Formats: sequence, structure tokens, C-alpha cells
Amino acid sequence: MGGTMTAEPLPAAEPLPEGPAWPVPPLDGYTVDDLFTLPGLPPHTELIDGSLVFVSPQRDFHALTVEILLFGLRRTVPDHLRVRREMNVVLTRRTAPEPDVMVVKAEAVVGRRQSRYEAEDVVLAVEVVSPESEERDRDTKPRKYAAAGIRHFWRVEMTGEQDRPAVYVYELDPGTKTYVVTGIHHDQLKLSVPFTIDIDLTEIDRL
Repeated sequence: MGGTMTAEPLPAAEPLPEGPAWPVPPLDGYTVDDLFTLPGLPPHTELIDGSLVFVSPQRDFHALTVEILLFGLRRTVPDHLRVRREMNVVLTRRTAPEPDVMVVKAEAVVGRRQSRYEAEDVVLAVEVVSPESEERDRDTKPRKYAAAGIRHFWRVEMTGEQDRPAVYVYELDPGTKTYVVTGIHHDQLKLSVPFTIDIDLTEIDRL
């Protein structure tokens, strides 16, 4: 005679951990106003075509290259210009990227609490290419910087056996609103525009 079988009660399900409550994007995308007012966004969030882009952790190459460029630019920057790092530039109502380095007009600097610049304030935008941002840094951002009328753009890549920076220098063709490459610089970055620049790129080996 078989006995009755009783089912063991299932253990209570563990509640799911609560993650960050990201806002639901509007149907037509975010605007620049949203970028600067939404609470809880991670530092260095960018806005590209109405979509929020979060920055991944950066490699040592990225941090050191930004330092070299900042120091080198500030060494020779004229009085009417200023050098900044990692601040948003408003290109359109739905696009505000954050160049790694940029040179802006001095009169555009209005205070220590400033959080953005306008495209017309920017003389040079620099992007140091990271694995997670290759397409944006090589294609999307340069096209948008050019369309917004930013005259000078540098793209910096890690190259060679020693993983040193190579700087691709572009200048705006105002007739087509596109960038034209004017040089590729490996060990030394020597330029006369937008001002006299002389940066030793091999300095990365000593940092």
C-alpha cells in the first residue's frame, strides 16, 4: 500500500537587488536641458542624437595621453584662449559630447561653476580613442564637430610596439563642413595652428 506523497514547499524567492532607477527616455530622445537636469547621471555622461552615452573605465594610456596634451597645450596657449578637459560642448539641442581635451575662447569662460560650452566657443576638440568608443571617436563625433563649425580636431590613437600616442590632425574645410587631415604625428607634435604647439609625445614613456 503506497503512502501519500507530500510536496516540499519551495523556498521563498529572494527579492531582486535594486539597481539604479534610470529614467525612461522620451519617445523623441533626450535634450541638452535633460542632460544637465536629470538627477543621478554618472559623471562624464554624453548626449549623442538624443541618447545618453555613459563612459566606461579608461585605460592608463588614455589618462596619460590626456595629461601630456593638457600640459603641452597650456605651455604655449595664448592669452585669448583657454585649455579644458572633459566638459560638455553643446552642438545641437540633442547632442552634447564631451571631448577629452579642448581649447576654448577665453571670453567663453564665465565662472567656476560652468558646466558646458557652446560649439562657437570651441577652437579645438580632441578625442583620445578608447576601445569602447572607437566608432564615436573616429566617425560620429568628428562629423558632428565639423557640422557645428569647430575648426580644429585631433584624433589620438595608441600605436606601435611601445603603445605611444599618434595624433591625427584635422582642419575644417568651411565649404564642405568636413574635416581634412593635415598631418599624422608620432613622436613630436609641432604645429602652427590654432597656435604654436610643440608637444613631446614620447613623454608618455617617462610618466
